[in-house]
Amino acid sequence: MTMSARIAQSAFDGSKLRVILLLDLYEGAQEQFLDAYEHMRNKVASVPGHISDQLCQSIENPSQWLITSEWESALPFLAWVNSEEHIEIVRPMHSCVRDTRSMRYSVLRETHPERPITPEAAEAGLQTAARVGPGVTRHALTFTVKPGSESKVAEILANYDAPETRIDGITRLHRTSLFMHGNRVVRAVEVEGDLLATLCHVASQPEVQAVEEAINPHLEQDRDLSDSDSARVFFTRAALPAMQHVVAGRPEPAGLRRHMLYYPAVADHGLELARFLAHQDEAAANDLDGLVYASTVFQRDDVVVRMIDVTGELDLDPAAALGVKGPGKAAELERLLDGAAIGVEGSLDAERTLHRLLAHADMMTVTDRTSAQS
Repeated sequence: MTMSARIAQSAFDGSKLRVILLLDLYEGAQEQFLDAYEHMRNKVASVPGHISDQLCQSIENPSQWLITSEWESALPFLAWVNSEEHIEIVRPMHSCVRDTRSMRYSVLRETHPERPITPEAAEAGLQTAARVGPGVTRHALTFTVKPGSESKVAEILANYDAPETRIDGITRLHRTSLFMHGNRVVRAVEVEGDLLATLCHVASQPEVQAVEEAINPHLEQDRDLSDSDSARVFFTRAALPAMQHVVAGRPEPAGLRRHMLYYPAVADHGLELARFLAHQDEAAANDLDGLVYASTVFQRDDVVVRMIDVTGELDLDPAAALGVKGPGKAAELERLLDGAAIGVEGSLDAERTLHRLLAHADMMTVTDRTSAQS
């Protein structure tokens, strides 16, 4: 599958995925961890899209371990790692582990002694070209709050002192954007450098801890962030993977405005809807005068959101803002979107319905901070 060179992140390129998990075990926990891994690998072997995995132990330090796994593509891995089954299967391993770090890579090239190295073989099932970009990682979380508490939660999340954004010489929290739609909260961050180091750093800051504690009573899902297992379960369930990020092929305009659009999907059609929007944004990136300069599509189950940086007001071109530019595209969105859940029904072929959908889909901005503002 050939994809635009303007795509910096994608889970839709169809290439094989290599996942690397670095682990540091507690002293004396090696045998317990090995037993837990045996249980886990028997389960993961039957997961659709899983190809293989390896467990390795350092020859220099017995507390350092490595798990690598290979997947047919990013999509089955993301479905697995964010599932309730995964939460339960890996739970016994956590009591053995002091620290972990997960890294995910698309496979670009492979070398096998028994296979000829030809251009055709080098591209079969692999990412065909190196992606380019500024080295910024996008990460998002979503959760819901108790109905009736929306205004209180928005007040808490909008009025807190920003944490220190510079983590080290190469890593910093570049931007935090937080939005609400009804009782759903979406928090997106942009990180230059090490994403995990940034998230751990931010979570340890007193300002952030105070905010998280203040919103706890209002959450629909109970959590205790002081308990590592409770925190792990919450953040696994809240994870909203970035499925694609694309930037238009022109210099960045001044005065870009950021919006988050909410697209609740028809049951079991979330991935299809995310793929549709990603394809639309890839095509729109070639429009030198387009409204949308950059777009990131996030998806988990039937929750799909699209973060866009635009050059003007959304209602000047609602089709472009919603990602339905082109013949038949509004009808395709209508097929995949749960319009009743967002408060819009009727044919999207009518421009007035597109304007109404845009007004309902555009999430309320709670806060949008860049490191220069922090």
